[in-house]
Amino acid sequence: MEVKVLDFNGKDTGRKVQLSDSVFAIEPNNHAVYLDVKQYLANQRQGTHKAKERAEVTGSTRKIKKQKGTGTARAGSVKNPLFKGGGTVFGPRPRSYSFKLNKSLKRLARKSAFSIKAKESNIVVVEDFNFEAPNTKNFINVLKALGLENKKSLFVLGESNKNVYLSSRNLKASSVVTSSELSTYAILNANNLVLLEGSLELIEENLSK
Repeated sequence: MEVKVLDFNGKDTGRKVQLSDSVFAIEPNNHAVYLDVKQYLANQRQGTHKAKERAEVTGSTRKIKKQKGTGTARAGSVKNPLFKGGGTVFGPRPRSYSFKLNKSLKRLARKSAFSIKAKESNIVVVEDFNFEAPNTKNFINVLKALGLENKKSLFVLGESNKNVYLSSRNLKASSVVTSSELSTYAILNANNLVLLEGSLELIEENLSK
């Protein structure tokens, strides 16, 4: 598919680029997308939750009342999970939530995410640009020129650009990543993808392996 190239002022440069059908026009695999997003979110979890079990609660282990004749249930310890302040039964323990996915499946998921965005016409290609120094106002002007000031946007760079990254860091609705940092979650979480020309070849090279 062909997409016109804009400059950072939002004006048509008169040039067009060909987006690879093998990356931007496949039939999306929803299950692959689901698994990749699930893995991304699972990896964000710290897994440091912990509840004290019976053996870890402070308290005496003496039998608190006689076994028979009280008319109530037998009880052997104040640390009984049935009592207030007692231990928790099968409480959460620290653990890792991460799980493994094959590289081929993750590539399929990213291609599916790109294809979804392309089908929705939410991909914009912009020629490479840079700022002389980090300046949030300059980045906001770029967003306004592209009509994205009130939308969630993801800018994809070919290589790291400190000035552009720092200019966007204070904006909640916009983020900047390099092509090597792309994730399926980041692609789908943005309303619009802004692909800089320098990133296209790298994206297609990484996902065509």
